[in-house]
Amino acid sequence: MAVDKTHTQFFEVPVDDSGAAEVLGEVYEALQEKGYNPVNQIVGYIMSGDPTYITSHKGARSLIMKVERDELVEELLLEYIASKGWD
Repeated sequence: MAVDKTHTQFFEVPVDDSGAAEVLGEVYEALQEKGYNPVNQIVGYIMSGDPTYITSHKGARSLIMKVERDELVEELLLEYIASKGWD
């Protein structure tokens, strides 16, 4: 089946309560406690999928791996849009 590139394609993200915001908060705190730059480390993880960007302190590495990376990106984008008042 050929893709029609003349029309906008829709990407639908299923709604679920994975707790991406809570996971990001906990991982952020764990990274901060260990002296890492949380933003750099989380971006590294999201871009590469390599869990070694995330500390194992307080179970942060295991926790972040329970959430799909696209869900993390979606949460970050939604928060950014809301912070700009674009919603």
